Amino acid sequence: MEYGRERSPIKREEAWQLWQQSILSITGNYEKAPEVFKIDDTVIGTLGNFSASIGKAKSKKTFNVSAIVAAALKNGKVLNYSASFPSDKSTIIYIDTEQSPYHCLKVMKRIFQLAGLSTEANHPCFKFLALRKNTPEERIAIINEAIYGTDNVGLVVIDGIRDLVYDINGPSESTYIISKLMQWTDEKQIHLHTILHQNKGDENARGHIGTELSNKAETILQVEKDKADSNISKVEAVHIRAMDFKPFAFRINEQALPEIVEDYVVEESKPGRPPKEPFDPYKEIKVEQHEKALRFVFAKKGVYGYEELQEALVEAYNEVGCPIGRNKVTKVITFLRNKRMILQENGKKYSLNPDRHY
Repeated sequence: MEYGRERSPIKREEAWQLWQQSILSITGNYEKAPEVFKIDDTVIGTLGNFSASIGKAKSKKTFNVSAIVAAALKNGKVLNYSASFPSDKSTIIYIDTEQSPYHCLKVMKRIFQLAGLSTEANHPCFKFLALRKNTPEERIAIINEAIYGTDNVGLVVIDGIRDLVYDINGPSESTYIISKLMQWTDEKQIHLHTILHQNKGDENARGHIGTELSNKAETILQVEKDKADSNISKVEAVHIRAMDFKPFAFRINEQALPEIVEDYVVEESKPGRPPKEPFDPYKEIKVEQHEKALRFVFAKKGVYGYEELQEALVEAYNEVGCPIGRNKVTKVITFLRNKRMILQENGKKYSLNPDRHY
């Protein structure tokens, strides 16, 4: 059975209890989620929810998250992030899935420096876990134990959620991990922040897990290099439940710490008709049209080589009202493969994925 897809049967009595517990009452008293992170007057994080930072490689996502964690550690302001955690939610768990202990230590020291703390001793309210050597199953189990086994947890950071899954485009794995985030944050009433790369070719968070994360997160912060000065990184919200905030920017100073770029001016759109965006099969073709085209192609034969698949797809998409040529069909094939709607076997042959999910 595919990893992350195990399902335990729920007895009817348990299902009835869950149903009853899920019913809301118009006369009920439901508390508003405590607000723990703000940028200026905008709420970007509450207890019981999760958020994320996304960005291209080398955009300084971890530096940005270091500032978020430092604000929580001092329960004050760092860069443009202001934290206000209740006294019984003062403990922070930081999980790194990618870096060696040596580089993790550099991140921890940076957080302590930003929070104005000594780097000569551990802090009782800060736990740093280095999970590079572990498998995805082990990482999930360790995180689960840390969250439920640590007192007064208020903030959990997972610096690379991608490493909790084997297949970044696996629908069942992605749903399972996002469900765990929702379970952890709801049951323990914590805020969880995670980090994920963006696709190289567009602004979307990577893989199916990125899609699920964007759909369920309270706030998605995008960190990107300034186009005019690569030493500057800009932070803005690409998804936020509250009102939007004014983008800001930071640079890395001589102490290797992020600092605000004062009076940063966001590049405004140029007058006139905006330049046409590159062809994007996700935005420009509906899921129903993708499905019709694929059924049209694979009704004829089950396996295709690359060139014959190109020809078949050009014909099929024209049939469903989405005319594409040789240039666009290459992007369509890449898109279908990344979404795992088609499978590539042995690097040569292509077939339809019977368990595909858009």
